[in-house]
Amino acid sequence: MTTSTTIGNNGATVSQTLLDTMNGTGSASSSSSSSGATSGSDLQNTFLQLLIAQMKNQDPTNPMDSSQMTSQLAQINTVTGIQQLNTSLTSLASQLTTNQQTQAANLISATVLAPGDSFAVASGKATGFGVTLANDATDVQITVKNSAGQIVNTIDLGKQPAGTIPIGWTPVDKSGNTLPDGTYTITASSTTASGTGSPTTLSAATVQGVLKQPDGTPGLVLSNGKTVGLSTIAAII
Repeated sequence: MTTSTTIGNNGATVSQTLLDTMNGTGSASSSSSSSGATSGSDLQNTFLQLLIAQMKNQDPTNPMDSSQMTSQLAQINTVTGIQQLNTSLTSLASQLTTNQQTQAANLISATVLAPGDSFAVASGKATGFGVTLANDATDVQITVKNSAGQIVNTIDLGKQPAGTIPIGWTPVDKSGNTLPDGTYTITASSTTASGTGSPTTLSAATVQGVLKQPDGTPGLVLSNGKTVGLSTIAAII
């Protein structure tokens, strides 16, 4: 049942539901809070209705406190502004995701370097690979192992700056003999001013397609069977 409250000396009444909504009390407010249906504009309209009723029925000898009224108006405007900002940010995030998907589609058929630890050898040629250094290194070494886990060669890159380093390498063993066809794995180590490090190894692959990942961001489907995020691509070669 709806009840009313008297305001001022003229006997004017205001709906209790209206007061409960503004004061955050009562079943009306609880229902709105639980459902999340009360928006900033709803609160603003309710506040203005209550404000008008108060101004019409205020006691001439004890008028409304203008500072409190201004403070309440500012709070309502803040709520409305935050709601509008959230809406704008949601729209912006959607546009950015769409732009990322368009950029990702442009990479189809391109060869990229993405996090990985293997490369293939076929007819005396190796698919590309590389490393990413977090800091400048005085020496970087790549250890190459065959499918049996045996070390077949070590590549000494020497001094290298921080960043992504693509590596083009003729696949030979320690004696200079061409490596047989197959898949090989790599590990990397570096020497820096602060000690030793483990650079991130990269594998070359061709982008075959683009799909939407569970988090909404685009994923690149690579020729090596992996799917990686657009942000993980270290280089396009």
